[in-house]
Amino acid sequence: MKVAVIGLGVIGTHHMNVLKKLNIDVCAVCDIEDSKLEKYHNIPHYVDYKRMIREVKPDCVHVCTPHYLHAPMVLEALNADINVLCEKPLAIRQEELNMILEAEERSKGILGVCHQNRYNKTNLYVKSLIENDENRDKFTGSACVVWNRDEAYYRSGEWRGKWETEGGGVLINQALHTLDLMQWLLGEPGQVTATTANFSLKGVIEVEDTAVAFFTDGSDFSFFASNASRDNMSVEITLKKPGTEIKIMSDWVAVNGKTVNFDVINEYNVKDCYGSGHQGLMEDFYDCIQTGRPFSINGKEAAKVIRMILATYASNGNKIDIKR
Repeated sequence: MKVAVIGLGVIGTHHMNVLKKLNIDVCAVCDIEDSKLEKYHNIPHYVDYKRMIREVKPDCVHVCTPHYLHAPMVLEALNADINVLCEKPLAIRQEELNMILEAEERSKGILGVCHQNRYNKTNLYVKSLIENDENRDKFTGSACVVWNRDEAYYRSGEWRGKWETEGGGVLINQALHTLDLMQWLLGEPGQVTATTANFSLKGVIEVEDTAVAFFTDGSDFSFFASNASRDNMSVEITLKKPGTEIKIMSDWVAVNGKTVNFDVINEYNVKDCYGSGHQGLMEDFYDCIQTGRPFSINGKEAAKVIRMILATYASNGNKIDIKR
């Protein structure tokens, strides 16, 4: 199988490491910065992703670039009937999302999106608990993502902190995975009431560093995310129904106060916040390519959290419908 990777920053390096672990050969890499390409001098490299796709004709492309480049690169691959695995977010605008979903319908290629936290052992365990609960529709929940992203972080890339290129702030970047887990575990909500603000980085970013949202209609949960903390805190998810409370942390789950511990693999992580799910996700994705089995986190599935995020940004304190 011929695999190509576009974007060799932190997350692209992580993809390269996991592909090596899975014994999947990379036939070409693409980046606009020579310093990043030099690390892979033994692999054919390109600065133009369209030329790479045209000349190499890979079986699969990994898109690991800044947010605003995801949609055009995914569309380029799908329109050429090439399988594509895209980092989150799948898109940052509704019109981009529509174009991708239309291309996915037409393409012979499989589209996968890296919502890798669904493959973490803690989350798989809780997903099984809820699916096997005959009263699972009684669950409500809350999630809290409290991290730190300072001025240096946003100055590290010109695309960061801008609506046009990042598509938002903490919600579409740092908190997307946790928000996706909430709808994956509890169901897709139909309405949201939310507000966003910039508390710590005025004059540095034009997007939000904090978001508060209440999701209802189909599922019911509250969500808080902020980059304005002095340090990075552990992500916390709590799910509750009469008689049962489930708390999810990175390497343990507590059910009514009884703790279940899990071994967490961090060997291939570039950042702890990536979790340990990339390897499981990529194994599953490539098995789907080879067997023809549908991949669970396709464009339609990844679109759910994007629609929730776009509605959260549009809410401005009002209860509004989430487009489906």
